[in-house]
Amino acid sequence: MKAIVVNGPHSPLELVDRQIPVPLGPEEEVIRVLACGVCHSDLHVADGDFGGPYPVVLGHEVVGEHPELGRVLLYAPWGCGRPECRQCSSGLEMICPNGREAGIVSDGGYSEYMRVPRRDYLIPIGDMDPASAAPLACGGLTAFRAVKRALPHLQGKNSRAIVIGAGGLGQFAIQFLKALTNTELTVVDTSAEKLDAARSLGADLTCGADGLTGKYDAVIDFVGADATMAAAASSIDRQGIIIVVGLWGGRIDFGVGVLPSEAVLTTSIWGSLDELKELLEFAQNHPLQHTVEPIPLDQAQHAHDLLRSGGIKGRAVLVMG
Repeated sequence: MKAIVVNGPHSPLELVDRQIPVPLGPEEEVIRVLACGVCHSDLHVADGDFGGPYPVVLGHEVVGEHPELGRVLLYAPWGCGRPECRQCSSGLEMICPNGREAGIVSDGGYSEYMRVPRRDYLIPIGDMDPASAAPLACGGLTAFRAVKRALPHLQGKNSRAIVIGAGGLGQFAIQFLKALTNTELTVVDTSAEKLDAARSLGADLTCGADGLTGKYDAVIDFVGADATMAAAASSIDRQGIIIVVGLWGGRIDFGVGVLPSEAVLTTSIWGSLDELKELLEFAQNHPLQHTVEPIPLDQAQHAHDLLRSGGIKGRAVLVMG
């Protein structure tokens, strides 16, 4: 079978021939990969920011075909599953300290076949298009969880929210917020093209960070840089929530008197297996608009280059021949 591996930090992606994997234990499954989304997290693994050991097959936004379940969407953050693990016991495998995520620690979906530790990580998708469904596994799920965490702060009559970053995750978040709340939604980005996309998806207002006015009840930051976190901190209201999702390593001061009284500052990581099932049900009842750019598996390096340069309007998805 064909697979794309990264052999070490900052190494070019390599197309290799490998044996088709077989189950190594009674609970393991093997799926034929149909499509795999290309995510900014894949770039971080390729750069050595996290992930390994190397070599590793990238890819965690996976739609495959199972011989009994049919087309399935993969839940990729695999927890340790130990009874004493508080996160796994609570269904929060994505923050398990001993997890082994597909495409980050374990081999993922930049491959024609992949091994999966348990059948319940495979969620049937029926007749959904594989390339369109693949980004839900991370991009959609990560935005869905972040929005759900903001919802308790957006119940007021005149609530206001900000989404910072109108890329793939931000575009999902816009749709979730407009479907689940009556909040006035402002979207912040530096790209006029992405702000146009945000307005088409229902954003009430769009601007750069310097165009924010007044106070907001929730800010979801899909960038996470110093500048965007500073904009969030200066815009949040008392008892509001700032949710940082982006991985750009920003920092802000925090303490009593630094942020408005009882404002919450938190991160949001991926999503749970139950939330992925909930998201799939949501997507089947509320068709989501997201641009997908299919790219052949053997052009994975080109997909990474496009993503780095900002040349992807929505989500790049590797498709198998």
